[in-house]
Amino acid sequence: MAIVAVIVSYLLGSISFSILFARWLRKIDIRDHGSGNAGATNTLRVLGKGPAIAVFLLDIAKGSVAVGLGIWLGDGNDWISVACGLAAIGGHNWPIYFRFKGGKGIATTIGALIVWAFLPTLIAGIVAILVIVFTRYVSLGSMIFAVWLPILFYVFDLDAAYIWGALVVAVLAIVRHRKNIVKLLNGTENKLGSSKKGEPHGA
Repeated sequence: MAIVAVIVSYLLGSISFSILFARWLRKIDIRDHGSGNAGATNTLRVLGKGPAIAVFLLDIAKGSVAVGLGIWLGDGNDWISVACGLAAIGGHNWPIYFRFKGGKGIATTIGALIVWAFLPTLIAGIVAILVIVFTRYVSLGSMIFAVWLPILFYVFDLDAAYIWGALVVAVLAIVRHRKNIVKLLNGTENKLGSSKKGEPHGA
């Protein structure tokens, strides 16, 4: 049942609401527009606030549902719930339904993490929001959010499964934002609200 839970979590994560909304509303592939990223930030850029909010919340929901599924089918085993959360994030990043080209997984990560450990996730989220507010770089805020997670999980003395899961999340976030890192260093990264096209910022 644990294997089934992980597979179902990946398939759930592979449902790219950004791609689906773009197809339904504009008859386009969102990966060919804006930044090319299938996530909430590019949905805001291409489709507007309403669809972006819907995508963000739905992406969070699939991460939470995947972890809940792991808790249910894994009889409360921490490692299984962590594996299901990571599987959903992997599905979002590399969706089997959409040629394995998805988003960066930040919203789905939030969904998984609020079930893993709500308070540390909330603290990391507040720090990330403040960074975005003051710098308008969603990519920077997303990476800071991810990097703070394993540190906070360790500080809060959570079980090893969650600390290792948070560490994997941090590594995935950095890898998925590697082009953004180059742009941040070069001073060419787009800011939130900018009409200039560029690499995706966040989820």
